[in-house]
Amino acid sequence: MKKHLYLSLIPESLIASMLPPDEFGAYYATGTHRHSRGRAIFFEVSRDIRSDYFHLDEIDKRCIPHPDGRPRKSTYLGVYRVLEHVGRDSLGKIYLVTADGRVLGLNPADEAPQDGKLGLHLYQELCPLRPRVASNLGPQGFGAKLTDRSHPVSVSRIVFCELRLDELAEDPERGKADDLPYASIAHLRDCLVLLRDHPEKQVKVVVRTMPEDFLYRTILGGFYVADASGLTYYPMPELEILERDHHEWERSAMSSLL
Repeated sequence: MKKHLYLSLIPESLIASMLPPDEFGAYYATGTHRHSRGRAIFFEVSRDIRSDYFHLDEIDKRCIPHPDGRPRKSTYLGVYRVLEHVGRDSLGKIYLVTADGRVLGLNPADEAPQDGKLGLHLYQELCPLRPRVASNLGPQGFGAKLTDRSHPVSVSRIVFCELRLDELAEDPERGKADDLPYASIAHLRDCLVLLRDHPEKQVKVVVRTMPEDFLYRTILGGFYVADASGLTYYPMPELEILERDHHEWERSAMSSLL
Protein backbone atom coordinates (compact mmCIF):
# COMPACT_ATOMS: atom_id res chain seq x y z
CA MET A 1 0.00 0.00 0.00
CA LYS A 2 1.19 3.51 -0.82
CA LYS A 3 2.23 5.59 2.17
CA HIS A 4 1.30 9.25 2.30
CA LEU A 5 2.69 12.05 4.42
CA TYR A 6 0.34 14.78 5.70
CA LEU A 7 0.90 18.03 7.58
CA SER A 8 -2.18 18.76 9.66
CA LEU A 9 -2.79 22.37 10.68
CA ILE A 10 -5.49 21.66 13.30
CA PRO A 11 -3.73 20.48 15.39
CA GLU A 12 -0.24 20.97 13.98
CA SER A 13 1.25 17.55 13.32
CA LEU A 14 3.08 15.41 10.78
CA ILE A 15 1.26 12.17 10.03
CA ALA A 16 2.03 9.15 7.87
CA SER A 17 -0.97 7.25 6.56
CA MET A 18 -1.89 4.49 4.13
CA LEU A 19 -5.09 6.35 3.26
CA PRO A 20 -5.26 8.59 0.17
CA PRO A 21 -6.20 12.25 0.85
CA ASP A 22 -9.99 11.92 0.49
CA GLU A 23 -10.16 8.91 2.78
CA PHE A 24 -7.68 10.39 5.26
CA GLY A 25 -9.65 13.64 5.42
CA ALA A 26 -12.91 11.84 6.13
CA TYR A 27 -11.26 9.68 8.79
CA TYR A 28 -9.40 12.60 10.38
CA ALA A 29 -12.49 14.81 10.61
CA THR A 30 -15.07 12.27 11.74
CA GLY A 31 -13.19 9.34 13.29
CA THR A 32 -13.51 5.67 12.49
CA HIS A 33 -17.11 5.32 13.69
CA ARG A 34 -18.27 8.90 12.93
CA HIS A 35 -19.12 9.49 16.57
CA SER A 36 -17.22 12.78 16.64
CA ARG A 37 -16.61 15.67 14.30
CA GLY A 38 -13.81 18.16 14.04
CA ARG A 39 -12.35 20.75 11.75
CA ALA A 40 -9.50 19.58 9.52
CA ILE A 41 -7.12 21.30 7.13
CA PHE A 42 -3.99 19.53 5.95
CA PHE A 43 -1.30 19.49 3.27
CA GLU A 44 0.05 16.49 1.46
CA VAL A 45 3.82 16.51 1.93
CA SER A 46 6.29 15.16 -0.62
CA ARG A 47 7.78 11.81 0.31
CA ASP A 48 11.07 13.20 -1.01
CA ILE A 49 11.31 15.51 1.99
CA ARG A 50 14.65 15.44 3.80
CA SER A 51 14.82 16.45 7.46
CA ASP A 52 16.97 15.79 10.48
CA TYR A 53 14.16 17.05 12.70
CA PHE A 54 11.71 14.23 12.00
CA HIS A 55 12.39 10.51 12.26
CA LEU A 56 11.32 9.82 8.70
CA ASP A 57 12.89 6.38 8.78
CA GLU A 58 10.07 5.42 11.15
CA ILE A 59 7.51 5.59 8.33
CA ASP A 60 8.39 2.19 6.86
CA LYS A 61 8.76 0.67 10.33
CA ARG A 62 5.55 1.95 11.91
CA CYS A 63 3.16 2.79 9.08
CA ILE A 64 2.36 -0.82 8.25
CA PRO A 65 -0.95 -2.67 7.80
CA HIS A 66 -2.77 -4.07 10.82
CA PRO A 67 -2.50 -7.84 11.35
CA ASP A 68 -5.88 -8.31 9.66
CA GLY A 69 -4.71 -6.38 6.59
CA ARG A 70 -6.50 -3.09 7.28
CA PRO A 71 -4.46 -0.03 6.27
CA ARG A 72 -2.76 2.02 8.96
CA LYS A 73 -4.78 5.23 9.12
CA SER A 74 -2.38 7.46 11.07
CA THR A 75 1.15 7.27 12.40
CA TYR A 76 2.30 10.46 14.11
CA LEU A 77 5.84 11.60 13.35
CA GLY A 78 5.75 15.06 14.94
CA VAL A 79 3.46 17.34 16.94
CA TYR A 80 5.72 20.32 17.70
CA ARG A 81 7.23 22.96 15.39
CA VAL A 82 6.19 20.87 12.41
CA LEU A 83 5.49 23.61 9.86
CA GLU A 84 8.79 25.27 10.73
CA HIS A 85 10.65 22.16 9.56
CA VAL A 86 8.69 21.43 6.38
CA GLY A 87 9.80 23.66 3.54
CA ARG A 88 7.30 25.33 1.22
CA ASP A 89 8.71 23.35 -1.70
CA SER A 90 7.71 20.10 0.05
CA LEU A 91 4.05 21.09 0.34
CA GLY A 92 1.58 19.74 -2.20
CA LYS A 93 -2.15 20.31 -2.28
CA ILE A 94 -3.98 21.75 0.69
CA TYR A 95 -7.14 19.85 1.66
CA LEU A 96 -10.16 21.47 3.32
CA VAL A 97 -12.40 19.06 5.21
CA THR A 98 -15.94 19.77 6.41
CA ALA A 99 -17.28 18.58 9.74
CA ASP A 100 -18.96 15.60 8.05
CA GLY A 101 -15.81 14.55 6.20
CA ARG A 102 -16.23 16.10 2.74
CA VAL A 103 -12.82 16.91 1.24
CA LEU A 104 -11.78 19.61 -1.22
CA GLY A 105 -8.21 19.76 -2.53
CA LEU A 106 -6.65 23.02 -3.74
CA ASN A 107 -3.58 23.26 -5.95
CA PRO A 108 -0.99 26.01 -5.50
CA ALA A 109 -1.07 28.78 -8.09
CA ASP A 110 1.92 29.40 -10.32
CA GLU A 111 2.48 32.66 -8.48
CA ALA A 112 0.87 34.68 -5.71
CA PRO A 113 -1.05 37.86 -6.58
CA GLN A 114 0.73 41.11 -5.88
CA ASP A 115 -0.60 43.47 -3.23
CA GLY A 116 -2.64 46.39 -4.52
CA LYS A 117 -3.12 49.79 -2.98
CA LEU A 118 -3.19 50.26 0.77
CA GLY A 119 -6.49 48.95 2.15
CA LEU A 120 -8.08 47.03 4.99
CA HIS A 121 -7.86 43.27 5.33
CA LEU A 122 -8.86 40.55 7.78
CA TYR A 123 -6.71 37.44 8.18
CA GLN A 124 -7.16 34.17 10.03
CA GLU A 125 -3.81 32.75 11.05
CA LEU A 126 -3.94 28.95 11.02
CA CYS A 127 -0.52 27.58 11.94
CA PRO A 128 1.57 27.89 14.05
CA LEU A 129 -0.27 31.01 15.28
CA ARG A 130 -4.07 31.19 15.58
CA PRO A 131 -5.18 34.83 16.09
CA ARG A 132 -7.60 36.63 13.80
CA VAL A 133 -5.84 39.82 12.72
CA ALA A 134 -6.89 42.99 10.93
CA SER A 135 -4.26 44.66 8.79
CA ASN A 136 -3.71 47.40 6.25
CA LEU A 137 -1.17 45.13 4.51
CA GLY A 138 -2.03 42.91 1.56
CA PRO A 139 -1.21 39.16 1.77
CA GLN A 140 2.34 39.61 0.41
CA GLY A 141 3.14 42.34 2.92
CA PHE A 142 1.37 40.60 5.78
CA GLY A 143 3.25 37.33 5.21
CA ALA A 144 6.56 39.17 4.88
CA LYS A 145 5.99 41.08 8.13
CA LEU A 146 5.13 37.97 10.14
CA THR A 147 8.17 36.05 8.87
CA ASP A 148 10.73 38.85 9.20
CA ARG A 149 13.06 37.22 11.72
CA SER A 150 14.73 40.54 12.48
CA HIS A 151 11.48 41.49 14.20
CA PRO A 152 11.11 40.28 17.82
CA VAL A 153 7.57 39.00 17.16
CA SER A 154 7.84 36.69 14.15
CA VAL A 155 7.76 33.08 12.99
CA SER A 156 9.84 31.24 10.42
CA ARG A 157 6.80 30.10 8.41
CA ILE A 158 3.04 30.64 8.66
CA VAL A 159 -0.20 29.52 7.02
CA PHE A 160 -3.08 31.99 6.89
CA CYS A 161 -6.13 32.88 4.84
CA GLU A 162 -7.88 36.15 4.11
CA LEU A 163 -11.48 36.63 5.27
CA ARG A 164 -14.27 38.72 3.78
CA LEU A 165 -14.88 42.23 5.03
CA ASP A 166 -17.39 43.24 2.35
CA GLU A 167 -18.21 46.96 2.72
CA LEU A 168 -16.11 47.24 5.89
CA ALA A 169 -12.98 47.06 3.75
CA GLU A 170 -13.77 50.51 2.35
CA ASP A 171 -15.95 52.01 5.07
CA PRO A 172 -15.35 50.36 8.46
CA GLU A 173 -17.61 52.80 10.30
CA ARG A 174 -20.76 52.78 8.16
CA GLY A 175 -20.31 49.88 5.74
CA LYS A 176 -22.94 47.12 5.77
CA ALA A 177 -21.95 43.94 7.58
CA ASP A 178 -25.26 42.05 7.49
CA ASP A 179 -23.78 39.00 5.78
CA LEU A 180 -20.65 38.78 7.92
CA PRO A 181 -21.04 36.04 10.58
CA TYR A 182 -18.36 37.35 12.94
CA ALA A 183 -19.22 37.46 16.63
CA SER A 184 -18.40 41.09 17.48
CA ILE A 185 -18.84 43.38 14.50
CA ALA A 186 -18.56 46.49 16.67
CA HIS A 187 -15.12 45.43 17.90
CA LEU A 188 -14.06 44.54 14.36
CA ARG A 189 -15.14 48.00 13.16
CA ASP A 190 -13.08 49.63 15.94
CA CYS A 191 -9.97 47.65 14.93
CA LEU A 192 -10.38 48.57 11.27
CA VAL A 193 -10.94 52.26 12.03
CA LEU A 194 -7.75 52.26 14.12
CA LEU A 195 -5.74 50.86 11.20
CA ARG A 196 -7.32 53.28 8.74
CA ASP A 197 -6.53 56.28 10.91
CA HIS A 198 -3.06 55.04 11.95
CA PRO A 199 -1.61 53.24 8.91
CA GLU A 200 1.78 53.00 10.58
CA LYS A 201 0.35 50.41 13.00
CA GLN A 202 -0.17 47.83 10.18
CA VAL A 203 -1.69 44.98 12.26
CA LYS A 204 -4.26 44.71 15.04
CA VAL A 205 -5.34 41.49 16.78
CA VAL A 206 -9.13 41.12 16.63
CA VAL A 207 -9.47 37.73 18.33
CA ARG A 208 -6.58 36.05 20.13
CA THR A 209 -7.32 32.53 18.90
CA MET A 210 -9.21 30.82 16.10
CA PRO A 211 -12.89 31.54 16.87
CA GLU A 212 -15.77 29.19 16.24
CA ASP A 213 -17.27 31.53 13.66
CA PHE A 214 -14.64 30.57 11.07
CA LEU A 215 -16.69 29.50 8.05
CA TYR A 216 -15.39 28.39 4.69
CA ARG A 217 -17.80 30.83 3.04
CA THR A 218 -15.98 33.75 4.67
CA ILE A 219 -12.68 32.99 2.90
CA LEU A 220 -11.64 35.68 0.44
CA GLY A 221 -9.14 34.69 -2.24
CA GLY A 222 -7.60 31.63 -0.66
CA PHE A 223 -4.82 30.31 1.55
CA TYR A 224 -1.20 31.43 1.86
CA VAL A 225 2.04 29.88 3.10
CA ALA A 226 4.65 32.52 3.83
CA ASP A 227 8.28 32.47 4.89
CA ALA A 228 11.36 34.60 4.34
CA SER A 229 11.83 33.17 0.84
CA GLY A 230 8.38 34.10 -0.43
CA LEU A 231 4.71 33.18 -0.57
CA THR A 232 2.75 30.21 -1.92
CA TYR A 233 -0.87 30.90 -2.82
CA TYR A 234 -3.70 28.36 -2.90
CA PRO A 235 -6.67 30.07 -4.61
CA MET A 236 -10.17 29.22 -3.42
CA PRO A 237 -12.54 28.38 -6.31
CA GLU A 238 -15.35 30.80 -7.04
CA LEU A 239 -18.76 29.86 -5.65
CA GLU A 240 -20.20 28.93 -9.05
CA ILE A 241 -17.31 26.49 -9.62
CA LEU A 242 -17.85 24.93 -6.21
CA GLU A 243 -21.56 24.56 -6.89
CA ARG A 244 -20.93 23.01 -10.30
CA ASP A 245 -17.91 20.77 -9.66
CA HIS A 246 -17.88 20.17 -5.89
CA HIS A 247 -21.54 20.32 -4.99
CA GLU A 248 -21.50 17.94 -1.99
CA TRP A 249 -18.53 19.74 -0.42
CA GLU A 250 -20.05 23.16 -1.12
CA ARG A 251 -23.41 22.24 0.38
CA SER A 252 -21.76 20.94 3.56
CA ALA A 253 -19.15 23.71 3.84
CA MET A 254 -21.45 26.65 3.27
CA SER A 255 -24.04 25.55 5.78
CA SER A 256 -21.90 24.72 8.81
CA LEU A 257 -18.84 25.71 10.79
CA LEU A 258 -15.44 24.62 9.67
